[in-house]
Amino acid sequence: MTRADRNISARQVLELLPDWLLAALAAVQTELGGELYLSGGAMRDLLRGKTPADIDLTVAAGARVWGGRLAALTGGALVPLGREEDAVRVVSRGVIVDAASFREGARTIADDLSRRDLTVNALACRIDPLLAVPQPAKTMLLPVLDPTDGGDDLDLGLIRMTGSASFHRDPLRLLRVFRFAATLGFTIEAGTLAQVGKQRHLVGAVAPERIAHELDLIMASASAFAMVQMMATSGLLWMVIPELAAGIGMIQPKSHHLDVWEHNLETLRQMERILAAPDTFFSASGEEMAALLHVPQRRLRLKWAALLHDLGKPATHALRKDKGDRITFYNHDQAGARMFVDLALRLRWSNEAREQVERLIAGHMRPFHLANAARSDTLTLRAAIRMLCAAGDELEGFFLLAMADSLAGQGVERIDGMEEELAELYRHLTRIRAEHVTPVCSAPPLLTGRDLIDTLHLSPGPLFKRILVAVEEARMTGEVDDPAGALRLARTMAAQEGVAATTPRWRHA
Repeated sequence: MTRADRNISARQVLELLPDWLLAALAAVQTELGGELYLSGGAMRDLLRGKTPADIDLTVAAGARVWGGRLAALTGGALVPLGREEDAVRVVSRGVIVDAASFREGARTIADDLSRRDLTVNALACRIDPLLAVPQPAKTMLLPVLDPTDGGDDLDLGLIRMTGSASFHRDPLRLLRVFRFAATLGFTIEAGTLAQVGKQRHLVGAVAPERIAHELDLIMASASAFAMVQMMATSGLLWMVIPELAAGIGMIQPKSHHLDVWEHNLETLRQMERILAAPDTFFSASGEEMAALLHVPQRRLRLKWAALLHDLGKPATHALRKDKGDRITFYNHDQAGARMFVDLALRLRWSNEAREQVERLIAGHMRPFHLANAARSDTLTLRAAIRMLCAAGDELEGFFLLAMADSLAGQGVERIDGMEEELAELYRHLTRIRAEHVTPVCSAPPLLTGRDLIDTLHLSPGPLFKRILVAVEEARMTGEVDDPAGALRLARTMAAQEGVAATTPRWRHA
């Protein structure tokens, strides 16, 4: 269990524990007794020379009692972890301490570690001797408890399950294999990957929220493409996102060189390239793009949109007999957005995340449509402004996604220079936004709903919004620049709609 050649210094442990926490742990240890271990991710990170994000502790039993006493002594918040586990989290002064009892009937720390998910997480060292003396020697060496040879796997950069029953104990571990490979930058051991494939069906018993959490951690990593590709190879991906499997083998028009599934995956790879160096693809706007991408959630959602952007293609696939069996996917963007909403609801995504990715998928073709107009010299100021107003805060997202989509389509009939067109179109739109849209949006309106009621005697209704939007658009194009002009446009629109000037109903009270 203990490798004679692998130890950890007391200095490393003591530097991890602030003085106030060390004192509180010593007090709880004196009161409750028993063995106390530093374990799991905290040990893994210390052995890698990293600073752990959390402090993971293991006791033989009574973890919730342990945590309760620690919270009381430190004034921290106490959060139970899991319904069936004897585990608790204490958050105090910005420090997170997770405490858990031996799991699944384990009687020793070796048994407990052997029941964990991965060997690199099945490491511990006993720290209660450090708490028993007022000033422990920092040069003391603490033996590393390593019953599954996780230390060797750390050295090799290898993700390996602790045993054949690992995934049966908690099927979420099927996904955690890829999550830890992604976040640690490790390789998945061949036998473990094979077992993921054989036992992939077990993931169906996992709560959707837990699946979504692990998937987000995978997608947020710098290795999302590689991990999703391996998940697909193992078959696990089709168990959690079966919608993507419909694109396997579905041939696309000759502007593409990959089938629908492979194109979705390649778009994710290209998105990772763009996010790593946006100035390479948007040379005139790279700094602006980079500033917008510093928010991790925005980057995460762009990756999700890249992987799922053509979700609707299989459902909209058709052959145009009148055009030589030409392959079409009409309105696949809208169909894909609807399918994504169903997927996101199934995985219990937050409303904000769901709505943002839905917008990206639904709008991912807009830059291409506008680029077609620009190429044929039919792109009007009004069309550009409508695109800007429709895109709102997602303009950059639309173009980042379109750029990744274009790079992922390298068929023989692709439009040469498409990426350069997209970058130039984005630059053109940002100039129009600065010169025409932003000044109008930041200025007081020329016309309000109250003006429509009081001056034109219109009754509130759907026409109100159409008029106000049209006035704002006309102001952006320069066709209207004062309240009088705005009223003239409103009166014309009302007449075209066949709406007669009336006295508002509320005045007849």
